[in-house]
Amino acid sequence: MLDALRKLIADFTEEGHHPSRFASDDYRLAACALLVHTATIDGAFSDAERRRLHTLVMQRFRLDDEAADELITEAVEVERRSIDLFQFTSRLGRTLDEAGRARMVEMMWQIVYADGNVTEFEDNLIWRAADLLGVSREERIALRDRVAAGSVKA
Repeated sequence: MLDALRKLIADFTEEGHHPSRFASDDYRLAACALLVHTATIDGAFSDAERRRLHTLVMQRFRLDDEAADELITEAVEVERRSIDLFQFTSRLGRTLDEAGRARMVEMMWQIVYADGNVTEFEDNLIWRAADLLGVSREERIALRDRVAAGSVKA
């Protein structure tokens, strides 16, 4: 017990490093990593996508600015080391109910439409992720259409 307390104190004092508030099995980390993957699959991570990601993370997970930045930073690293979608979608599938999984697909569409350009890579990614999350083709398309309608600039 005393060793655990010493380690915790050392973690806080070593060069300003502190333990993450997001555990590796936190569904929010998996969700954010999937959103990062969505934003970067076309080879670019635009400023519009970054801003939209930050806003979504703050709103959906009820985080402040600092916590959202920390989650995104960790998610970028987790996504960089990932080898497939399954590690993210399996955690989300076990954690989220049907409505939560649909919200995840909707968030992915919101990231895609943030820069106003939908690529075949992004469309294919969402199709695969929705399938792994158990979101039907009809619902995936309805979510896309709803997000697209809300993205139209007047």
